[in-house]
Amino acid sequence: MHPSSSIQQLRVERLDDGVAVLTLDNPAQRNAMSDEMTAAWTAAIDELAQDASLRVVVVTGEGTAFCSGGNTGWIASEPDAEVDYLRSRMVAFYRAWLSIRRLEVPTIAAVNGPAIGAGLCLALACDLRYAASSATLGAPFVRLGMNPGMAATYLLPNVVGPAHARDLLLTGRVVGAEEAMRLGLVSGVFDDQDFLDAALAIAADVAASAPIPSRYTTLALRDGGHADFESAVQWEALAQPITLATADLQEGIAASREKRAARFTGR
Repeated sequence: MHPSSSIQQLRVERLDDGVAVLTLDNPAQRNAMSDEMTAAWTAAIDELAQDASLRVVVVTGEGTAFCSGGNTGWIASEPDAEVDYLRSRMVAFYRAWLSIRRLEVPTIAAVNGPAIGAGLCLALACDLRYAASSATLGAPFVRLGMNPGMAATYLLPNVVGPAHARDLLLTGRVVGAEEAMRLGLVSGVFDDQDFLDAALAIAADVAASAPIPSRYTTLALRDGGHADFESAVQWEALAQPITLATADLQEGIAASREKRAARFTGR
């Protein structure tokens, strides 16, 4: 395990298997997305995007919350501000946090506690989500008197389908981990005390797969997948031959025949 680095309200830890763990680290504010944390997040994503050894990114929160969302202090602090100014500020905020979607590796939200509003959107922006049994998830924008933000009206239908998205966005209700799994909001629920270990075990399992097909599969499935059946056929007819030409393919076949774990190198 490599030592972790700590920048403003964000911890970045690099594990030996190509996994990076980003921990939102402002527990006193339930990991609300402050200006400092936002800047640190953008810098961390920029750095990870340049790392050829990266295989998986895990996002989690310090303390009892995953992320309580945007800082409502500044959201409500400028009642007289012009709409265009507020729009520019919001777009920059959205793009900063949704920049995790620039990474061409699988991303996992380890939802250790409440993921609310923009915090839920951050989890939705990841490729996979797992929740601790005590976690709660919701997008209560309308209950605060505001329109949903940070691509909630795109990300939520993409993950749970339009009917469940309408329910969650129009009522603003918050759901527990078990209901979140039934809705497809998360893929698994683990006991609180074992949660991070379980999430990191999944990350290690994903990281152990061949990096090139893992990356192409991740990209193929983002944004709701392919536009139509023929698009999928054409994409796979190109992506699969790329992987067939790799040394990792030969290693994977040999490992399967020899009934051993494959040792993939990304070549």
